[in-house]
Amino acid sequence: MTSPNYIDAENVVVGNFLDASGVTHGFILYRGRYTTFDVPGALATALSSINSWGEMTGFTCLVDPTCETPPYKSFTVSPRGEITQFNPFDAPSSFAAGVNLFGTVVGTYTDSGGVTHGYQLYHGNFTSNDFPHSILTFNGGINPQGDIVGFYTDTSNVTHSFLLSHGTYTGFDPPGATYSNAGGINASGIIAGFYVDSANVAHGYIRTPRR
Repeated sequence: MTSPNYIDAENVVVGNFLDASGVTHGFILYRGRYTTFDVPGALATALSSINSWGEMTGFTCLVDPTCETPPYKSFTVSPRGEITQFNPFDAPSSFAAGVNLFGTVVGTYTDSGGVTHGYQLYHGNFTSNDFPHSILTFNGGINPQGDIVGFYTDTSNVTHSFLLSHGTYTGFDPPGATYSNAGGINASGIIAGFYVDSANVAHGYIRTPRR
C-alpha cells in the first residue's frame, strides 16, 4: 500500500508505503525517482509534508510497524537532512502534519488524559489550539499566510472541517456531510478535503473562499 500525502510547488511528493513485511516507511518522489526515508532507529516512519525549502514533517510509529495504532512521535527534517524528534508538552503521542514556507509546523498531540489537541511549532515555541467546545482538534495543514485547516469533533461526537485564520475559527461541512475533514489549504485560501455522506460514501471536496 502506498499513500502520497503531500506535493509541493516543485512537484516533490512525500508520503509513506507499507512493505511486504508489514513495516511502514516514508518516501520522496521527484522526477520519477523514489527515495525511501526512515528515521534512524525508528520502528516505522511516515512523511506528511514538505515545503519549497525542502523542510519535511512526519511521525514515527512507536509500537505498531504498520502505523495504524498510536502512539506516534513528531519529527521535522531540515533542508540539510537534520532530524528533530519531539512530542509537544511532553505528550505521550503526537503527529506532525504540515510545515509552511516560514517553518511553522502544525500537527496534533494527545495528552496524558487522552484528549487530542492541535499544536503549532514556530522557532522552538509550541502553541496548543482547540476548536471551541470540541472534544478533539486535529491540525491538518497550513498555508504561507499561517491559515490552518483540519477537523474537530463536537460534543455530539460528530466530526467537522475547520479553518483557523487570524485567530478566528470557522467550522464547516460540505452539503450532505455526516463527517468531514479539511486536509490542506493553499496560498489562495482554497481548501481541499473529504467528507462522508449519509449513505457512508466518501467524496472529495474543494472549498473556495468568498471574495
